[in-house]
Amino acid sequence: MYFNDIHILVYVLFGVLGLAIGQFVDWMNKRLPEHESIFSKDIFDRKVKIKPNYILMVITAIIYIVLLYFIGIQNEVIGNVKLILYLVLTPMLLSAFVIDYKMQIIPNRLNLAMFEIGLIAAFIYGLDNINITIDRFLGMFAGAAIFGLITVIGGFIAGKEAMGLGDVKLMGALGICFGLYNIVIISVIAFLVGAILSIILLVTKIKKTDEYIPFGPFIVIATFITMLIPFNTLLGILLTVLTLGFYKM
Repeated sequence: MYFNDIHILVYVLFGVLGLAIGQFVDWMNKRLPEHESIFSKDIFDRKVKIKPNYILMVITAIIYIVLLYFIGIQNEVIGNVKLILYLVLTPMLLSAFVIDYKMQIIPNRLNLAMFEIGLIAAFIYGLDNINITIDRFLGMFAGAAIFGLITVIGGFIAGKEAMGLGDVKLMGALGICFGLYNIVIISVIAFLVGAILSIILLVTKIKKTDEYIPFGPFIVIATFITMLIPFNTLLGILLTVLTLGFYKM
């Protein structure tokens, strides 16, 4: 049986891989904030109690299966760079979401790892089309610049830190992974999602009005949306929303 020209067993394989990676994300979430090594023999130590995190496992498995369905597997190696990039970024993004939400920090090691992965992908793309590589570097500068300016201006107006430097580094890392136009889309979606969810969190009293709401999770949500929905579709939706319906797709 095939779905989108991919055999169902491949989906099962990706799902199982997602379950394993999801549990590994839980391990990352415990080790990174403590500045401990992730790839450590401790993971095999019977004295270390590792409880299954079924929520992360299922979420990761679903994301992997959905990515496979929408992106597919290409015959050429260069055609699979996008899928591989997204599969590698997924656990890092989920870890950034959880850690930032709980502790209001995004570990530098996470941001650096995402930057390095994006750099490798940009280099591979450059072997086929140098313009893609240039676009990725422009995305890096744009992502860091947009949030860097918001941090500086917001801090000047509010008299306190409006956004953490971890968010700025994250956007720079994502910029080199997604390119100029996509990082702008991610920025816009992140602010829209942030506004909506912040209102919900305040109304439901999950967060208090004087309590800091981390922005990293909104960036992660926006990134996953950008991964799964084509650029032109997202652009049309955003233009429709931002122009209050005056723009028609």
